[in-house]
Amino acid sequence: MLYTVLKTLSFLCSHTPYKLLVHVGRGLGHLYWHIAKKQRVRAEETIRERLGCDEARAHEIIKKLFVNLGVTVLEMLYMPALNKDNIRGLVTFDHPEILWEALNQKKGVVMLACHMDNWEWLGAALALNGFPLSAVEKPQPNRVYSDFMNELRRGAGQEIFARGTSEIFGCVRAMRKGRMLGLIADQDGGWDGIFVPFFGKMASTPTGPAYFAKKFKAPCIPIFIVRKPDGYGHQVFVKEPFYYEDTGHPAEDDERLTRKMTEAVEEIIRKYPENWLWFQHRWNTPYEEAMGRRQKQAASGKGAHHAPGRQDGGKGRKEQKP
Repeated sequence: MLYTVLKTLSFLCSHTPYKLLVHVGRGLGHLYWHIAKKQRVRAEETIRERLGCDEARAHEIIKKLFVNLGVTVLEMLYMPALNKDNIRGLVTFDHPEILWEALNQKKGVVMLACHMDNWEWLGAALALNGFPLSAVEKPQPNRVYSDFMNELRRGAGQEIFARGTSEIFGCVRAMRKGRMLGLIADQDGGWDGIFVPFFGKMASTPTGPAYFAKKFKAPCIPIFIVRKPDGYGHQVFVKEPFYYEDTGHPAEDDERLTRKMTEAVEEIIRKYPENWLWFQHRWNTPYEEAMGRRQKQAASGKGAHHAPGRQDGGKGRKEQKP
């Protein structure tokens, strides 16, 4: 039933003129802002704490975010209408040559993205522009919804590894083929994540980027998407690559790369705060408690286990549903 509903909505959206779709999405975003009090309050509190802004500015940012989300939802349903011809007018890249130069090294590319704007269109735009992109799905509470989203992603030309299907080996194969491996850099990394500062607070961060960058000596490239000022279409910013510095001290080396990655994410969010998903549980794993756990593990002779292929880095506290 749900799959049929999603397919029907996607059919309707993908046959709707894009500018009309954006207009309707803005209305949905305004409606969501009025009814999603829990997410709105949490996001505004986080914005005030992390950006140090007043209540009026936080209110402005979160309202723009919700409007953007309304459009983003309809744009996701619109994805079957995207193709190699129209994508160039909807999503523009500032420095695509950086990606091609990195791919020409034949080591694979660790692509670092985050929950900015319409991150689904980022993957679609990369694939439709000829970039060989592989990624691991983010688990969703509903399997039908996950399968539907994977169908949209694959339809745009992305290689998607579903969770529970030896996805780590899929990622390794993708890197060995010299493909781009898309990893999300702004999720909570759980108990086994690497803790680095993020907006002035220690945040557990996934270990995957450091693992793959080290294993394949591959370039790491932060790449972010934001909505254009007029609200129609998107701009993609491709940042200069950086590499894993192997000094023989794995913990320090992993932290150094993870810190660089996180600094790049924070920089783009500060510049375009209305594009980031402020109500996600980014700081879900408490730093002091995680350090206490690790001290106990060290005392008992059990080191922390990092799951490099997992984007959640292992389980932290159970998250509340948004």
